[in-house]
Amino acid sequence: MNALSQIGILVITTLGGLYLLVVLLRFLLQVARADFYNPLSQFIAKATNPLLLPLRRVIPGLFGLDIACLVLALGVQFATVFLGMLLVGAINPLLTLAWSALGMISMVIYIYFICMIAMIILSWVAPHTRHPAAMLATQLIRPLCAPIQRFIPAMGGIDISPIFVFLFLQVLRMLVENGAAYLGAVGGIRNLIPGLM
Repeated sequence: MNALSQIGILVITTLGGLYLLVVLLRFLLQVARADFYNPLSQFIAKATNPLLLPLRRVIPGLFGLDIACLVLALGVQFATVFLGMLLVGAINPLLTLAWSALGMISMVIYIYFICMIAMIILSWVAPHTRHPAAMLATQLIRPLCAPIQRFIPAMGGIDISPIFVFLFLQVLRMLVENGAAYLGAVGGIRNLIPGLM
């Protein structure tokens, strides 16, 4: 692979991965019913509206979930992986679609993982912070921790539900990575798939 192809792959995967992150954040924040008036929520909405609003006209929601947002995320991921594969010279649309789906799931796991770490650190360093990012991370994580907190309440003022959420996320990550390896996403090909890198 020549230097121009490597630069093209770097640009495509970086920009595609960043936009995928924003689209998936929009979906996850909607599922968590996070504060829409948060400045970061407003940025995410404005960044995704140009592509998402036309999709919503043709793809309705289902059970309160924004299916158009998921379709947009899959489309962004597919386009990113497909363009990368095109530069490498190995194109397989079905594998690209499967890798795209696994990359999306992996990206969601990473989003939750980073939010969990941020929430834990902030609970020790600045427990009552009102920073918009900290508030969104807390709102995003709350639906994952709530079912566990019902069965295992805080002990002595210490909430251990994040331990179980981390364990669950690690199991999911291992399943996704094994699935990706089974489908041939190994070596340099993994670098073409945002979320699996």
